[in-house]
Parts: sequence; C-alpha cells; structure tokens
Amino acid sequence: MLTDDERDALVKYRLEKAGETLVEASDCAKMNHWTLAANRLYYSAYYASSALLIQNGVVAKSHEGVIGMIGQNFVVKGIILKDEAKLLARLQNMRKTGDYDDFIEWHQEEVEPLFEKVENYIIKIKTLVESKLN
Repeated sequence: MLTDDERDALVKYRLEKAGETLVEASDCAKMNHWTLAANRLYYSAYYASSALLIQNGVVAKSHEGVIGMIGQNFVVKGIILKDEAKLLARLQNMRKTGDYDDFIEWHQEEVEPLFEKVENYIIKIKTLVESKLN
C-alpha cells in the first residue's frame, strides 16, 4: 500500500513518462519509423492511463487490465469517452502486432492521425489527475 506522498510521486512520474514517450513517438515519426512511433504512442497513453488509475486507487496487473479498469472505472461513469478507450485498445493492438507479428509494419497514413488523439487523451488525463492533486 502506497502512502499519499508515494502515490502522488508515482502519479507525477507516470505523467512525466507519458510526455517523454510522446516526444519519443514524434522523434520516431520524423525518422519514418512508423511502427516504433505507434509503439511509443501506445506507451504514452498507457503511462497516462496508469497514472489515472493509481491516482484513484485502482490496481491493474497487466496492459489488458489497465484498459479494462479504464473502462470499468471511467468509461462507465462518462469520465473517459468510449472513443478514447477504443483508442487505447487500438494502440495496444498496434503495439502488439508491430512488436510480435511477422510482416507487420505500420505506415505514416495509419499512425500520423493518432498523434493528435493521443495528445488530447493525455491532456484530458493530466487535467483529471491534477484536479485531484491540487
């Protein structure tokens, strides 16, 4: 069990990690490494999602668990939109297939439109988390 200070520090760290990983995604895109950019977009959204869960005392033990807990705790209540949860699931699928499946490469037209959606998702989560931290 985390103390309040430990929880707050971990939440802030995960949000920082989300931002840093979003920059990594952008760097990968600039070099036309679209499969790697999709991977980093997923992790950016994942870190932000895990920060939100930690902030609210929700435990998830896997990547699928994070997606499921976002649905159960935030989509159901209308805090996170269904389309935002679908984005997270889509990014996870892209990351898994890009990492583990043979002959799968993501391309600019598939990945580039996701940047703005991920940026907006992270902004929303930061707003939700920071409203509780302050």
